[in-house]
Amino acid sequence: MIKRILQIISLIGLLLTFVPATLVYAGKIELQMHFTLMIVGMVLWFVTAPFWMKSQKLEE
Repeated sequence: MIKRILQIISLIGLLLTFVPATLVYAGKIELQMHFTLMIVGMVLWFVTAPFWMKSQKLEE
């Protein structure tokens, strides 16, 4: 359950790094708002992703 919540928060973080760029391109938001949303998205991703992404050892 916790893993799923972390994955959703991570997805929101990724969306906050992609969607604002397209909104600036379309002229819907200002550049400063774009920077703010990108920073929030980056922090969300880097804070949540390591807890649900685990490296899997390759079986030899």
